[in-house]
Amino acid sequence: MTKLHEKTAIVTGASRPGGIGAAVCRALAHEGANLFFTHLYDYDKNENPGDADENWPDLFAEELRAYGIKAAHMELDLSDPASPARLLEAARSAVGLPTILVNNATYSVSSDFRQLNASLIDAHCAVNIRGTFMLSAEFARMLEVEQAASAGGTQAVYAGIAGPAGHQAVRCGRIINLTSGQGKGPMPGNLAYAATKGAVSTFTECLAAELAPFHITVNAVDPGPTDSGWMSEEVKSALLPRFPMGRIGLPEDAARLIAFLASDDSQWITGQIIHSRGGF
Repeated sequence: MTKLHEKTAIVTGASRPGGIGAAVCRALAHEGANLFFTHLYDYDKNENPGDADENWPDLFAEELRAYGIKAAHMELDLSDPASPARLLEAARSAVGLPTILVNNATYSVSSDFRQLNASLIDAHCAVNIRGTFMLSAEFARMLEVEQAASAGGTQAVYAGIAGPAGHQAVRCGRIINLTSGQGKGPMPGNLAYAATKGAVSTFTECLAAELAPFHITVNAVDPGPTDSGWMSEEVKSALLPRFPMGRIGLPEDAARLIAFLASDDSQWITGQIIHSRGGF
């Protein structure tokens, strides 16, 4: 498949073989995109100890290269305010100018009103809000500069205008965020997580309007409950009756939608929160 041939994508939070981030990387690579992914072992070893492996990112990069694409990675803590600039610089150096950004990395620690405290709120905000917001903004600013250079320095740029000799025109950009269906109903026991993901939904809609003139689309995907390795058999049994299609969501379900949103086929879709939940 070649819908993303010669495009380059950043996917954050691809730390585990069975996670949504890894599935997204595979789907994009299958369509021909070069990949740069991030991971954070220190977080996974605490939250997903059975699936955390320091050596896996190197193995996964090799797996992705088997698709005939470039692939590289870095460990990154999005709670560090300097991380967006570091990530964009590293990705561009390793695999080329990224025009697709998938904000998959998230911070999630269950907490009800009794457990909620300032440090827990700050930790969620640092990754889910500030990390997502600033990486998206830095990414968009980078593409704005590239578009202006491609168009010979004009401010009113149209994607695909031929630029100066030797400068590759930037045709478009894609920002795809991950949300959690917090707008579909209450999520008791996940107060900080649900609230910060709600902020991502609002940010998605507002940023889409600002970036539309630059032909950068911004959308969010709510995959619903997804069996990415965290579900116990008890949880699966409780959730299954709520899925009218007779099965629980898989990471590949979200990945297929994200690959579509990253492609040129989705160029008229922006500012949307897409609830892809199998009827849940």
